[in-house]
Amino acid sequence: MENLILILQRTLIYAIPLLIVALGGVFAERSGVINLALEGEMIFGAFMGAIFVYLLQKNGVWLDKPQLTFICAMAVGAASGALYSLLLSFSAIKLKSDQTIGGTALNMLAPAIVNTFGLVFFLQEKINMPYTFRGYVIINNNLPGLLRIFFDKAYLSTFVIVFLFVALSLWLYKSKIGTHLRACGEHPQAADSVGINVSRMRYLGTTISGALAGLGGYAYIATVANGTAEATIGGMGFLALAIMIFGNWNPVGIVIGALMFGFLKCIGAVSSSIPLLASIGLPSYFYNIVPYVVVLVVLVIFRKKSGCPKAEGIPYEKGQR
Repeated sequence: MENLILILQRTLIYAIPLLIVALGGVFAERSGVINLALEGEMIFGAFMGAIFVYLLQKNGVWLDKPQLTFICAMAVGAASGALYSLLLSFSAIKLKSDQTIGGTALNMLAPAIVNTFGLVFFLQEKINMPYTFRGYVIINNNLPGLLRIFFDKAYLSTFVIVFLFVALSLWLYKSKIGTHLRACGEHPQAADSVGINVSRMRYLGTTISGALAGLGGYAYIATVANGTAEATIGGMGFLALAIMIFGNWNPVGIVIGALMFGFLKCIGAVSSSIPLLASIGLPSYFYNIVPYVVVLVVLVIFRKKSGCPKAEGIPYEKGQR
């Protein structure tokens, strides 16, 4: 029972960042913009959130308020990711450039910015947050059974991100603006003909996408990466893209995909603690490559079953048929 609870706890910790970043990809692509820059947005958002915490700690601000610090750092990460995503939306919507190339360029630019910024201002390529600021953990091991998965050693980010995921999913599919945004990814000419500003909707979708990626990036480093922000995010942005495809651009499918990939990611971390896996004797890095192998399999299986928006990646020209 203890091993099962451990696995499920770790699965949730890995799944939560993937969940919100994959939803971010949905917002961009439902509006008609391919966001391959999720990895770069995660890196940038995580780094800026870590700098925020570092500066607070250095100046002795909120030392006794780890919960407030954690919430504000997630907000800084989200704002930074949104700001960084404007580079993609400007190039894709205003300049009408190739969105795949633009996203790839931003993924390459983010590590360079992080390394340069870190060396110039902090004389180091990594920002290590103090232990007490890495994430606020709720500890309650007196709870019965599976309730411990959600309320024992649970991070505050878990509850924040689950709330945002549900709220934004409902907003995307039930609100008027959400309907307009999705229309711009399916039939932008028809949307324009009824007075919907296609460019504005695509800017909105891409900005929300960047914000969620930045939020997920900070949540990842605070809960999984031991509070270390650097020029890599462990390929989590690309895993989130695979989850979005696996989930068929649908929030319910994304939940299933995030839990599956979260489970695969956690196996390497807990393999030495599980007698069955420990007895096999395989090194932990063997388990670490499994999620990426599964990504390739998923992309092959679902290549012909895609429910992607019909107009994604196609620059919109007013009056075009």
